[in-house]
Amino acid sequence: MLTRILFRTPLSLTTLLLVLSTSICFSQTSFRFKIKGVNTYAGIEVGSKGVKMSVIEVTGSGLKNGNFKILKDTSVNTDFITFSKESFRNTLAGLKGLYETANKQYQIPENRIFVVFSSGVKAVADRENKVAMIGSMADSFRLAINEPNRKVEPIDVIDEARLSHLGIVPTSKRYTTFLIDIGSGNTKGGYFPSGNTKDFSLFQLTWGTKSVSNATEKRMDDDKSLVNFSRQMQRVLAGPAEEEITYAVNVSNAYNMSDNIAFSGGIAWAASTLIYPELAENPVVPVIYDDVVKLSEKVYKNYLSISDSAIVKDLSDPSLDKKYIGNEVRKVNKVFDQRALMSGIGLLLKIMRQFEGVHEKKQFYFVKNGQVGWISAYVSQAIAEQK
Repeated sequence: MLTRILFRTPLSLTTLLLVLSTSICFSQTSFRFKIKGVNTYAGIEVGSKGVKMSVIEVTGSGLKNGNFKILKDTSVNTDFITFSKESFRNTLAGLKGLYETANKQYQIPENRIFVVFSSGVKAVADRENKVAMIGSMADSFRLAINEPNRKVEPIDVIDEARLSHLGIVPTSKRYTTFLIDIGSGNTKGGYFPSGNTKDFSLFQLTWGTKSVSNATEKRMDDDKSLVNFSRQMQRVLAGPAEEEITYAVNVSNAYNMSDNIAFSGGIAWAASTLIYPELAENPVVPVIYDDVVKLSEKVYKNYLSISDSAIVKDLSDPSLDKKYIGNEVRKVNKVFDQRALMSGIGLLLKIMRQFEGVHEKKQFYFVKNGQVGWISAYVSQAIAEQK
């Protein structure tokens, strides 16, 4: 199974299901292969919400040609960007635990395990004057695993965005796709404007799912109702967020240069699972703007309709694995509560709206496993540097 994901032209839902069912797909927490130490690598990221680990196995001619399997994709939610003592302890424990799982349980050698802080963590730390917490976490981790010389540092936002593109978008769509990764603390992405992978046009926003939610909460005063949350969220999105989004899209020139707009990140995974639960096993789901508008209305006005029991009940196709779909929907609702979904989908719609042109409409794709893309490309780059 290649991590390069095939982007397809729009199809009818029946045809799409038939075509995609013949592909080997992987889920958000897929673990369908036996993990061995030989030719296996791990990338561990300390992100805004917690710690993520991706384990990959090199196959065939190796990482250079995108030949690797995703063996394991897992995460521990620790809410690191609150920068509290509790979140620090939980993040350190999660980081150490995942590292030891890779090293001891999966028998991956130390030099094949790479650890980084995401650009989102660095952005929030810079904004809140908490950069020292990153250094302290790195030092505490080195001490905990007894590796004083281990490289543990934040990844630059342009490197993360470029690597994400290389790790997610297939070669055939590389120069016609604009990738946007919506994280918890920020949004980043971009495209290759010159037909090569050296020149990368960066797209970035200081807004992410959690930062929209946090800004909304600060405006609510004593009225903590859902109605007021929705009202204040719309004001946040219609104010500084929209100004920044409009400017960033215009400066990027992505509208003129890109045919496909691909979204990755947790909210893309959540939205695609809730919009098309019957495609729960597919790593990429094509959507239209109106699909997301309808989901936004459901989340706010009829929240119970996106529960696992309600969604499974509405599935009429007897060939679908309803137990699996129910579990995937349950995961979404465990990761994102109602207000988090409202915030993430609201931000998603604001960005998508910029590409809903009168004369030309772009093709939108939601990438479910995007969080493993840049880590896989980072591992590939790190291996090349070791040679």
